[in-house]
Amino acid sequence: MLHLKLNSSGLVTRRSFLHLTGASVAGVGAMEVLSSLGLSAEEIKKQGKSCILVFLNGAPSQLETWDPKPGTGNGGPTKGIQTAIPGVSFAEFWPKLAASMKDLSVIRSLVGKEAAHERGTYHLRTGHRLAGTTKFPHFGSIVAHKLGNLESDIPNFVSIGNTLSSGFLGVKFAPFIVNKPGTLPDNVTNGAGNTRMERRLALLKEQDATLATAGAEALAKEHEEIYGRAARMMTSVRLKAFDISSEGDAVKAAYGPSQFGQGCLVARRLVEVGVPFVEVQRGGWDMHESLWDRMGKTAPEVDQGVAQLIADLKQRNLYDKTLVLVMGEFGRTPKINQRNPAVGRDHWARNFNLLIGGGGIRGGVCVGKTSDDGSSVVDRPVEVDDLFQTMAKALGIDATEELITPEGRPIRIVDAGTALSELV
Repeated sequence: MLHLKLNSSGLVTRRSFLHLTGASVAGVGAMEVLSSLGLSAEEIKKQGKSCILVFLNGAPSQLETWDPKPGTGNGGPTKGIQTAIPGVSFAEFWPKLAASMKDLSVIRSLVGKEAAHERGTYHLRTGHRLAGTTKFPHFGSIVAHKLGNLESDIPNFVSIGNTLSSGFLGVKFAPFIVNKPGTLPDNVTNGAGNTRMERRLALLKEQDATLATAGAEALAKEHEEIYGRAARMMTSVRLKAFDISSEGDAVKAAYGPSQFGQGCLVARRLVEVGVPFVEVQRGGWDMHESLWDRMGKTAPEVDQGVAQLIADLKQRNLYDKTLVLVMGEFGRTPKINQRNPAVGRDHWARNFNLLIGGGGIRGGVCVGKTSDDGSSVVDRPVEVDDLFQTMAKALGIDATEELITPEGRPIRIVDAGTALSELV
């Protein structure tokens, strides 16, 4: 098992680095400083766009999130609260995000096509429907491919919680999975010592060479890439971004004590050191029963964590270049099911909602409108393709670009749709 002892350098943001090189380290060669931080000149020159996806596994109800229908039969007991934007209300469970609405926008008219968890998750994470043999990449893998750096010493795509794969893009753009946010990833301490580690890596290289000559060249190349990335990561000063122990108690408390809240803090730290895509997950939204009791326990974690994430990104001048999304794989039925007394809502993809902000997205916009009973879109339907076009445009990615599958098939990043002019 490979382990690494980190050096004592603290994390340095790119903004801090520019300040240091401009004022505090006169006489020190810029490349020397870059090297000491594990950052290349090319990385510093990058546009620096990034994306944080908050994925609510299980599909939250739109009527109990950001499109409430208080006082109606379908609205149930959920009350509405005024947001920072006149005329726009959220469900009562989201006071902190309601107060942050000038920095966020809400899409209330998203039209999905999949109301089963696996298929809906695939659609909302890849922008493509689950069909045929082609495995489409998670959007995070697309961002890693277009905005990341293959020679980076930390992953270009980090997921806090298990997620979809990189599909046909392969291991170069696969997500790095973090199961316990706030601590260093497992097995990153160098207990073997540098010399033994180098010998082990050399032995692995010999084994892969043998594998390649036996006809498994592609597999050997994947092994080499994986171990190479692992070795670079183990010696990176930026590895400390995963560890929140250096953060003050007040900062950690502001995000909330939950794993989700601490995951949001890790996400901020990761984009701060140049990771282009981070996913943070919070499950528990498949509320067929006991919906209102469960919402009161589940929503506050996300409300606090995401609101603090936005505030933190703004305070660090990162929000304008960090796209933030909060969504699930579909919505819930406007009609309340009849499993008395533990009532709830079932699966529904015809209309649901999400939050989007940062990354140049206009704040304080409410896109789309649903009927008074919440059962249909009455204004500005937004297809999943439109959403992904908007995401790509905000990040400076050409959605019409064709990627080539291993079989030689060209596939556009986004099949169709148009970016939402109200937002970008």
